[in-house]
Amino acid sequence: MKKIRKIVFLAAVCAALLTGCFVEDVEMSAERAEAASGAQSYAPDSWAVYWYHCGSNLESDWGCASGDLKEMLEVDLPDNVQVVVETGGAETWHNTQVDADKLQRYVYDSDGFHLVDEQPRGNMGSADTLADFLKFCSSHYPAAHKMVIFWNHGGGSVGGAAYDENYKYDSLKLNEFYQAFKEAFELSTENPPVDVVGFDTCLMATIDTAYTFCDIARYLVASEESEPGCGWYYTGWLQALADNPGMDGAQLGKAVCDSFATGCKEEGVADEITLSVTDLGRIGNLMEAYENLGQEALLNAVDNPGFFPALGRMASRAENYGGNTEDAGYTNMVDLGDFARNCQELLPESAGAVQDALENCVVYRINGPYRTKATGLSCYYSYNADRKDYSEYADIAACDAFTYLYGYEIDGALDDRGMQYLNGIGFEREELAEVPTLSDIDAEQDYPVYVDADGNAVLEVGPDVANVLKGVYFRLVYVDEAQDMALLLGRDNNIYMDWENGVFRDNFQGTWGAIDGNLVYMELIYEGSDYNTYMVPILLNGEKYNLRVVYDYNDAQYYILGARMGLDANGMADKNLLQLTPGDEITTLHYVASMSGADAFELYEMDTFTVTEDTSFAEVDMGDGEFAMMFELVDARNNTTWSQMALFNVEDGVIRTETLD
Repeated sequence: MKKIRKIVFLAAVCAALLTGCFVEDVEMSAERAEAASGAQSYAPDSWAVYWYHCGSNLESDWGCASGDLKEMLEVDLPDNVQVVVETGGAETWHNTQVDADKLQRYVYDSDGFHLVDEQPRGNMGSADTLADFLKFCSSHYPAAHKMVIFWNHGGGSVGGAAYDENYKYDSLKLNEFYQAFKEAFELSTENPPVDVVGFDTCLMATIDTAYTFCDIARYLVASEESEPGCGWYYTGWLQALADNPGMDGAQLGKAVCDSFATGCKEEGVADEITLSVTDLGRIGNLMEAYENLGQEALLNAVDNPGFFPALGRMASRAENYGGNTEDAGYTNMVDLGDFARNCQELLPESAGAVQDALENCVVYRINGPYRTKATGLSCYYSYNADRKDYSEYADIAACDAFTYLYGYEIDGALDDRGMQYLNGIGFEREELAEVPTLSDIDAEQDYPVYVDADGNAVLEVGPDVANVLKGVYFRLVYVDEAQDMALLLGRDNNIYMDWENGVFRDNFQGTWGAIDGNLVYMELIYEGSDYNTYMVPILLNGEKYNLRVVYDYNDAQYYILGARMGLDANGMADKNLLQLTPGDEITTLHYVASMSGADAFELYEMDTFTVTEDTSFAEVDMGDGEFAMMFELVDARNNTTWSQMALFNVEDGVIRTETLD
């Protein structure tokens, strides 16, 4: 059984387990390495696992890296299975053996756990450090079958993985991964040197990752979504390998997925998990289909001004990972299959082929109940239309067509190379359609709102404006004139939408989300047919977190999934999903501004309360009072404008709606 990895006992348990387990000193272990490198033959069912164990703050703050070493050491390995571990990347380690001031290399085999090499502290976010480790492993610890694991934070296609805490959280980008493997191995799509490449990180099951490793490994095992802090269950899958070293890479990948799901369920963090096994030998057909999808999209975009807003609406309804809001940060990763499925009518010539190729390429996957649309690989979509993020994507992108597509969306033009590419796929005109934005529309004041005969606040922008928009939402504010306060409650899409005619109506019921009756700020981060996901900023025991809350349409209830921090400035996703525990202290956070002044909304601490066994999230009646709502209009470049304000006066449960002139 997997031990539930609670922070309070990790350091003590791991230190106790690791103390005294090194049976040889460095010089003696170096002799073992030399002897191993001299072996010219190895059994056909031998396995070597090369584990790039970059501890980062996951280790220094919570001891998660030591926890996974502990899980590994619970398995008795046969003679033909060995694990080579390089440790580094953390300011401190939660055990008495690993030295945070060095890069250390350990071997775990049938004889135990041995320190075999030490290097000066180095940046694990550097291609040179990775290449040196890979060359050391392949030279001293060869095997018929090889698995390489990257353990750390992940940031998707742009962010990469292995964020070194000692070097300002520098990470390995996809091109750096490739550089390191190319230096250490002879690469080949027909006979790749590695059986399995695995990312025990967040967000790295992307089509760009798969393409990067297609001549490096036979299989990719990675997660589309942010992983819970427990990560892979090393006892489970390593025991499966020890019991059956004759398994191939696909079978090993399945064992990783199944044990990961089991471990996450035991720890109560399985609601949003994803993990998949991708056959990289089949990636060629998927890349061709994906390029064709991008080409069809690009040809539509340069010819049809309304294409980008329509594409944005499809992307907003597709399952996406890591948050993708201003507060949570933007990973810009969307599920490839769900995205293509949503684009079936918009891109009819190529969307189906992407889904078919993806299903053939992803040979196994596990999905949590609130990640049901995950198909195994994600792709880049520029949710925030940020030029800097796009430029970093362009450096590693697997698809030329989508690179030019998003560049055109952001800049409104293509450079010479982009025009040559466009001409090469059949576009012969010199002029391109303009990318429509809200700034192109003559609107000197906020869009007017009126009250219809049923008492609804109505925004009527017409089809021309609607065709510029990728989304319409609303912001709700509680108004307290006596205290000169406007309290922003959040952002949602619970409105009636008529996109064809550009008409949008409110659905205000006088209720809002609350934790144990305490109103919260909540922001929609995923809108689906079966469930919506919301982000709720809180202080959890004094630290800022984003609580993840799901509204399940099937049983009409809210569920709290856990709390994690948003992306940091380096694009690093928080892997440590925390479950609320009785005794935890929560402080709700709201954006507040004065009504009389021109000050902007600022984040303030509001209600503080203690979590109990019965703590839950639900909509509550807000009672009598005055509330204001504004429709929020968002274009394809993520520009925003607003409607006029609608006011809801609630008295004795009766809602009276009016507008401001």
